[in-house]
Amino acid sequence: MELLDRYLQAVKRHLPWERQDDIIAELRANLEAQLEDKEAELGRALTKEEAEQWIEQLGAPLQVAGRYQRQQYLIGPRVFPTYAYILRLVLTWATVIYVVANAVTIAVSNQGGEAILRAALRLPWIWFVNAAIVTLIFVAIEWTGARFPVKLSGLERMAGPMTAQWSPLDLPPVAAEEPEWAKPRSFARALLQVFSQGVLLAYVLLVPHYPFLLFGPGAWYLESLPYQLAPVWWTFYWCLVGLSIFELTWHLADLARGTWQRPKSRALHIAMNSLSLIPLAVLLMAPNHALFQLKDLADEAKLGGTLAAANSGVVKGLAVVAAIVAIKLLWRIVQTVLEARRKRVAA
Repeated sequence: MELLDRYLQAVKRHLPWERQDDIIAELRANLEAQLEDKEAELGRALTKEEAEQWIEQLGAPLQVAGRYQRQQYLIGPRVFPTYAYILRLVLTWATVIYVVANAVTIAVSNQGGEAILRAALRLPWIWFVNAAIVTLIFVAIEWTGARFPVKLSGLERMAGPMTAQWSPLDLPPVAAEEPEWAKPRSFARALLQVFSQGVLLAYVLLVPHYPFLLFGPGAWYLESLPYQLAPVWWTFYWCLVGLSIFELTWHLADLARGTWQRPKSRALHIAMNSLSLIPLAVLLMAPNHALFQLKDLADEAKLGGTLAAANSGVVKGLAVVAAIVAIKLLWRIVQTVLEARRKRVAA
């Protein structure tokens, strides 16, 4: 039943990661047995409305998952699922906001690696403060609920579909077990990937000699401007060439080893995300953040303000991009580590 699959998927999101598969397998077996008993009693399959009513009676996914959490002391099982959900949400957004804000601040103030290090060392304190605030709030809720149960029921109603008030119609569709890129590849697909990567590398190598490949007719217009790219862009360019060669070599090695049928590995994703930070770092650490410069220094008095604004704007944009890439990389590493550990525990 699709609705049951959607329900179990929603429950799984809130289970202890190291026991997710075992708990879901056990829960699925129990619920499918209940479903068979209901249908045997009725002598027919449940209608859509009956199935929705049955799923709703099972309880909100967050509450069902809470029964499988480790025993809590300060925060009881009735409140803990909501606490865990809110804590993850708060820490995620606190991290994103902190990283982006500091990236922009460092870029604007023209600070270097020391400022980045100080910001990174302050991040655990940000986590601690936010986690402490959320925990204290929920400890107070648990204390209040234990002495005034009516107040706690009011909290459950406020939580909407997470707890007491929810509907099976709110369940998200069943997600594919793995994205398209993670599925085993055919030889034709692997060969096409190598070919496209080779074409991309050739394109990158030709751009400096034929700028119109990148800018089109605008290449001739750019030549008439009083501005030009700073030398740091050449370092950035060769970093891009290195990235393209690295990925092409990886795919060629897959073909040579006969491992082309494997999906694109997490290791390659992590490696590419890590290496993509290098060209961004090259631009962000350019001397005086000068990414563009004047062709004729005599134009400094007239065009210096415009040049400074252009450099500042591009650096700010690059800082935001670098922060997003870093967060994405960190998240992928955490996912990989947790998934590997969960499989070891399950085995």
